[in-house]
Amino acid sequence: MILFAFTAGALALSSASAASAQAGTNPLQFADVFSLEMAADVQISPDGRTIAYQRRSNDIMTDRTRGSIWVVNFDGTGHRPLVTGAGDYASPVWTPDSSRILYLSSEDGQTELRMAWTGDGRSARLARLPRGASQLSVSPDGAQIAFTMFTPGRGPQVDIGLPERPQGAEWAAAPRVDETFAFQADGIGDLPPGASQIYVLPADGGAPRQLTRVESGAITGLSWTAGSAEILFSHGGRAEDGFDFREADIWAVRAADGETRQITDLPGAERAPRVSPDGRTLAFLRTQREAFSHQDSRLYTRPLSGGEPSQLLSDLDRGIDQMAWDGSGRGLWVRFDDRGHTVLGYAALSGGLDRVTDAIGGLTIGRPYTSGMFSVSTTGRWAAPLASAQDLANVGAGGRRGEAQVLTDLNAGVLGARDLAPVERFTWESSADGREIEGWIAYPPGFDPERQWPMILEIHGGPHTAYGPQFSGQVQLMAAAGYVVFYTNPRGSTSYGQDFANLIDKDYPGNDVDDLNSGVDALIARGFIDEDRLFVTGASGGGVLTAWLIGTDERWRAAAVGKPVINWTSFALASDIGPVIHRYWFGVTPWDEPEEYWRRSPLSLVGNVSAPTMVFVGAEDRRTPVAEAVQYYNALQIRGIESRLVRIPDTFHGIADSRPSRLLYKTGHIIAWFDQHGGQEE
Repeated sequence: MILFAFTAGALALSSASAASAQAGTNPLQFADVFSLEMAADVQISPDGRTIAYQRRSNDIMTDRTRGSIWVVNFDGTGHRPLVTGAGDYASPVWTPDSSRILYLSSEDGQTELRMAWTGDGRSARLARLPRGASQLSVSPDGAQIAFTMFTPGRGPQVDIGLPERPQGAEWAAAPRVDETFAFQADGIGDLPPGASQIYVLPADGGAPRQLTRVESGAITGLSWTAGSAEILFSHGGRAEDGFDFREADIWAVRAADGETRQITDLPGAERAPRVSPDGRTLAFLRTQREAFSHQDSRLYTRPLSGGEPSQLLSDLDRGIDQMAWDGSGRGLWVRFDDRGHTVLGYAALSGGLDRVTDAIGGLTIGRPYTSGMFSVSTTGRWAAPLASAQDLANVGAGGRRGEAQVLTDLNAGVLGARDLAPVERFTWESSADGREIEGWIAYPPGFDPERQWPMILEIHGGPHTAYGPQFSGQVQLMAAAGYVVFYTNPRGSTSYGQDFANLIDKDYPGNDVDDLNSGVDALIARGFIDEDRLFVTGASGGGVLTAWLIGTDERWRAAAVGKPVINWTSFALASDIGPVIHRYWFGVTPWDEPEEYWRRSPLSLVGNVSAPTMVFVGAEDRRTPVAEAVQYYNALQIRGIESRLVRIPDTFHGIADSRPSRLLYKTGHIIAWFDQHGGQEE
């Protein structure tokens, strides 16, 4: 009850400080978050005439984000709802004749696979799926539908000699028994025994039929062969490979009888298989299995019948995140991040790369991470979510050449009425080695460069991820509260090449701290930052660096450390990914070199901390377990440092994008803490 009572006060305080800091402006309000919408899973029809997408909307009464299916013509006309209701509707997939859309419907806890006819809006149930489904894919001949669905397994069976339970007796629940470290996952919690399997059913409905029988690992990247006889997929993270996510192979399963065959067997992970329109060439993404903490995915092709793979775009020093064949078969569309932007490009088999747009994104509401997806028609057209620092994703479309067109304006009624924070690109030289580092400055609405402003340094997680000029509810609300918000991509960030990302390999935290400090120095040098009101926050990997900064420098007025790794030994042995990640981030176990784990642990610096520090975490976090935050908070309490622990109930690692109120709880508590410690001086 104390948590929720304080939360209400935090939101009120934040709104008040925003109003007082920028008289005469109309900045974003906390309540506006419940009215924001975005276009996700944007899918263009095979004939290129119509685009379907999931329209995600926030509901203030249920505190949920729900999806409906909408359609819009390629020229921007005919924008209308296709599937709406009280449930959540997701994953639109076109049939090859462009007349129908397959989708998932979740109502009252029941998931159904349904088909909608775009001509008259009729909808029919094809199957009930009690355990949900993902990766919907329609065969090229339109006759079959493939998808993955979790299928329970038996798990370890141990006979401990219990007596037979008497009829009607009420015993305690049986213990959970696990014999591998793959027993939990953030966002899920405890993993039940079993694995996701591939199923098929006729396109006109019927009982799903199971095709695969894998015992461990993940099946991803479903796609059909040109003749509709087989389904290609990637299978990785298996028990026999130590659950290593950097080892995966491509397989094919025959739709008629479930017979499987292996397609690739290369060192590393091969994924996202796609067969050319003529059925002859396989394209796939591959990540090398090397000891670096970060590895980019590269694009390869080879004959489907076998042979050595050839790398496409070998001179592009960026990781490929998605690809799809052009309808002509003469090239592939690709998506990759470049310097904080998400780019759609076209790679011809004969060589070269055309950059079509760098405005893809807007699929995260909390922080300004790069994000995105795209789809292409057989006629050379594409569709994707397009965004900017001033808006979340809208439906965008275009061709290989010519300007990208934004077809919707979902937030015009909300954001159009607000004075949003202007966002400016900013670069500086790192004090570590003179290397150029990039970041962005969000200015408070009504910003006056003659005034002295408090600054918040906001640090991204990962650490191998990237921020960009994307809309961020958290950044906008902080700026609305009267802060200059500075967010950056220090070394270790993606979208600048694999070498840049691996500058922190086996040395994190390291010179990325110098990048951040010199960026703050460069911003102060511009003359409008109050050096006595410097604040710092970050979550996950950003929480690591926040704790490191306040443990090595006394200039910070206050800090908010979010869901951090504080002790690398406990993280490596308690996180859902720790037993795998230690191979690449340390190269040794904690018991072989405990001093190396301690050297890189922010807990080793807690004796130097003087800044008032708030620590926040999701109460069910399995990625950076709650005990990490608690260790740090208790250490601060023991030292007598003014500190506060905020645990957000029923929440895993992804706080801000899980429910609208959680974004506000998190942001409100950060702003209230900074306001309380001098952020809004009279």
